Amino acid sequence: MHKPRVACITGGAQGIGKGIATQLLRLGYAVTIVDIDVEAGEECVDELGILGALRFIPADIREEADVCDSITETLQRFGRLDALINNAALANPYHEAIEALSLESWNRVLATNLTGAFLATKHAVPHLREVGGSIINIASTRALQSEANCEAYAASKGALLALTHALAVSLGPAVRVNCISPGWIEVSEWQKRSERRAAELSERDHLQHPAGRVGTPEDVAAMVVFLLSEEAGFITGQNFVVDGGMTRKMIYEE
Repeated sequence: MHKPRVACITGGAQGIGKGIATQLLRLGYAVTIVDIDVEAGEECVDELGILGALRFIPADIREEADVCDSITETLQRFGRLDALINNAALANPYHEAIEALSLESWNRVLATNLTGAFLATKHAVPHLREVGGSIINIASTRALQSEANCEAYAASKGALLALTHALAVSLGPAVRVNCISPGWIEVSEWQKRSERRAAELSERDHLQHPAGRVGTPEDVAAMVVFLLSEEAGFITGQNFVVDGGMTRKMIYEE
């Protein structure tokens, strides 16, 4: 019997990760979501389990033992691994001037956003090689432009871009590695129930984007689906900005 393709998504219980999980399940993938938030993970399984084979694995992506166990459990449950989506991140939590940013806070962001991706990749690669799999790192347009006081977040996401092309060279041709840098993606309705709310967006918010609207998790998921497909077989080591053109538009203060 043919086994379905299998994807592991870190930080997959909410936000962009949940959008990616939803789309891959609809396409027939078996999916494991690895997340530190148990409440969100269990709710995600309740909501998305009807779409297909879905497993939640509680884990701290900063801890190597947790990451190793997550990959092992994925293999035990589904028998293979075709795709790793390194999505887990602290979403720009510290808006502090560099003089006030503690070393603890800096290290926490890099450990989650960068080291977590390294650890998941390290333990997934042997299994991805077996099937000619693919890795997708979820970075951010903050790797390319900044607002004030986001040094740790910007540094972690910029490093993910460099990690992407380094891995693509090291792991090719057996494993392709690409990166997606989302811009403004509205995730209010993709959170766990206790934090879910309707999006509050103005016309001005939408018109900051040449595409005419703020992005959604489905927009990022669509790029993930393409990069995992056979049609993208000649694409590796690249960063794809999914931002409705926002980083290309000059905006002047009024």
